[in-house]
Amino acid sequence: MSNKKYNYNEEIQRRRTFAIISHPDAGKTTLTEKFLLYGGAIREAGSVKSRRSNKHAVSDWMEIEKQRGISVTSSVLQFNYQDHCINILDTPGHQDFSEDTYRTLIAADSAVMVIDSNKGVEAQTKKLFQVCKMRGIPIFTFINKMDRLGRDPFDLIDDLEEALGIRSYPVDWPIGNGKDFRGVYNRLEKRIELFNEGNHGQSMANIVTGEVTDDAFRLLLGSDLHDKLLEDIELLDMAGDDFDLHKIINGELTPVYFGSALTNFGVEPFLQSFLDITPPPMARKSNLGYIDPEDRNFTGFIFKIQANMDPNHRDRIAFLRICSGQYEKGMTVNHVNMGKKVKLAQPQQFMAQDRVIVESAFSGDIIGLHDPGIFNIGDTLTFDNIPLEYEGIPQFAPEFFMKISTINAMKRKQFLKGLTQLAQEGTIQVYRRPFAGTEELIVGVVGVLQFEVLEYRLTHEYGVEINTQRMPYRFIRWVNDDFDMNKLNLTMDSLVGHDKDDRPVIFFQNEWSIRMIQERNKGLVLRETSLVTL
Repeated sequence: MSNKKYNYNEEIQRRRTFAIISHPDAGKTTLTEKFLLYGGAIREAGSVKSRRSNKHAVSDWMEIEKQRGISVTSSVLQFNYQDHCINILDTPGHQDFSEDTYRTLIAADSAVMVIDSNKGVEAQTKKLFQVCKMRGIPIFTFINKMDRLGRDPFDLIDDLEEALGIRSYPVDWPIGNGKDFRGVYNRLEKRIELFNEGNHGQSMANIVTGEVTDDAFRLLLGSDLHDKLLEDIELLDMAGDDFDLHKIINGELTPVYFGSALTNFGVEPFLQSFLDITPPPMARKSNLGYIDPEDRNFTGFIFKIQANMDPNHRDRIAFLRICSGQYEKGMTVNHVNMGKKVKLAQPQQFMAQDRVIVESAFSGDIIGLHDPGIFNIGDTLTFDNIPLEYEGIPQFAPEFFMKISTINAMKRKQFLKGLTQLAQEGTIQVYRRPFAGTEELIVGVVGVLQFEVLEYRLTHEYGVEINTQRMPYRFIRWVNDDFDMNKLNLTMDSLVGHDKDDRPVIFFQNEWSIRMIQERNKGLVLRETSLVTL
């Protein structure tokens, strides 16, 4: 880490806080590791390909993740690269990810979207992309695995634009693919970046640069690759979009890069270009207007809660996104939602589960606060008794549901505590409905793996065994506050319940029922999130 001293505004400007999103197996975790490698945060890239390997991905910390070789929680990683301080919000790429993934994107200022060059845009990528687009944050695309034979680059660009409804600008363009992948042409710098052969998976790749028309590159590439590159560049310049920084910053145009995270081909050029283009911390919307990140008054919001990161200590960590001002060790802040003062005694920063006590932190940084049970997702912390609140964080519509109860009635207290804490983390959503004179509990999740995570954690962290029953519903919608639920005309295959804040929700088995109920009930508005906007 650099010992260079920066003034307050410089500290803000050098920060970059972004999330990495992808479909399963697109190579997101490998790309994250290579970023850490370039930043000097790790000395050697770990093996993330084999589930039997003892070198688990540096961002995977939960025991169930290590057993299965996948990521099921969102990690926060901070490191320095050149003159930048980087906060990576590493989201699960597994198809059975959780709502935690969605919320993590709300704490980011931009997103890196990783796409497999053979598969193109996949279903999970579309969901994550839509959350980014709702927020209007910059989205950068890294098309990975170019060292393997994949789809034509022009086909991948067309797929990206059509599937996601966004225009693109390829910042660099691949030279060959598969075993013939030799490097990229950087369109902004107007140079070729070739890669020397070697053990790139364990060390940084070397780059050779020069003008595209240089005869030396015709000799290096051979006539066929060089002629193809010249044709591609001409076509891109004629038919493609222009580079437009304003559109990129507003999430209307995605810069596209090609490379291979596994071999390091294109990773460092991408990282350098990304850091040059992506913005420092942005102003955040609140009930008092937009808050400037360079405002010296400390403010921030809780976007994630994780219990039992250290099973030996049964701790609970609330993750805070600092939106303005500077944190200083031991400072006291105002917990707006509780209306009381809170001392931030030992905030921490993370390299996955490894922690260091924070002496100071600035706008854009993510810090972990020890939580004795006083924080909730969406809570605002401020420097003084000002009535400032950042925009609420919505719940997103789960897609899988099951009834749940405890086998041992004597352990109902631990059972409810576990459900409450896991719901606060965003692992699950809990709904209630009256049933046979009692209260029936329904758990909803974004990805079905979360049922397994729920059972595992209730058993190992709370000592509770459960009964479960899968339900046929695939959709849930929140009902507008001003609708009279007593007049609701339901279909036979739909069900009414209430969320944790006692807001009415309706469960549906299919999209036909959603349309039918809207037609039957005048004034009914159905929403896919618990809040109208992000």
